[in-house]
Amino acid sequence: MAASLPLFPLNTVLVPGLVLPLHIFEPRYRDLIEELLAYPDDHEREFGVVAVRDGQDVTRDGIDALYPVGTATVLRQHERLEDGRYDIVTSGSRRFRLISLDTSAPLLRAEVDFLDDVTSDADAVLASHVAREFTVYRSLLGGQLAQDEEVEVDDLPDDPTVLSYLVTAAMVLPQGERQELLAAPDTANRLARARQALVRENALIGVLGAVPAIELTAIQPSVN
Repeated sequence: MAASLPLFPLNTVLVPGLVLPLHIFEPRYRDLIEELLAYPDDHEREFGVVAVRDGQDVTRDGIDALYPVGTATVLRQHERLEDGRYDIVTSGSRRFRLISLDTSAPLLRAEVDFLDDVTSDADAVLASHVAREFTVYRSLLGGQLAQDEEVEVDDLPDDPTVLSYLVTAAMVLPQGERQELLAAPDTANRLARARQALVRENALIGVLGAVPAIELTAIQPSVN
C-alpha cells in the first residue's frame, strides 16, 4: 500500500540498520523535525532518505535526480540548539520505492511503496560464504592477513538480511554500486551481489595492497 513520506535527499546511500547523525539548519528541515516531534511518543517519527544521482539536482530534474529506492529513517535522539538548529540521530529502518514526488513546498514529500526483504532457508548457506569473504576483506584492509592465509570467520549477524545490509554499508564502494545492493529485489540477490563484490575487492587488495579505510558502525555526520 502506498504511503506519504517527507524526504531528505542526501549524497549518500543509507541502508537499514545504519546510524545516521544529521545537523539540521535549513528552515524546511527544521520544520520537518518539529513536525516529527509533534507526534505522540508511540508514533514512529520517520522520514525518507534517498540518494541524489551524481550531477543531478532535484530542483531542476525532479524525481529523475533521485535513485528510485531509498531508506526510511527513524528519529531516535534530538538536541535543539539555541538558534533553532538541531543535532539529531536517526537509524535506517525500512526500504521504499519512490512512486511520485511532490515539489510544491520547500519540504519534499513522496508517495512511496515500502519494500519487504524476501528470505529463504537457502540464504543461510549463501550468507556463510559472504561472512567468510567479508572477514577476509576486513583482515586484508587491516593488513592482518596474507592473501592466501586461512581466516577464522568473525562473529557476524546470523540473520542473512542483516548481514547483507552490514556488508552493503561497510564495503568501500562507488555510490551507484552501493545503491544497486540496497535496491536488490531480495536478500539472496543482495548476498550474491555482495559476494561477487567482495571476491573482486579481495583480489584487488591483494594486487594493490590497500584501499580506503572502512567504518562499520556509523557514517560521518551530514549537514543539509
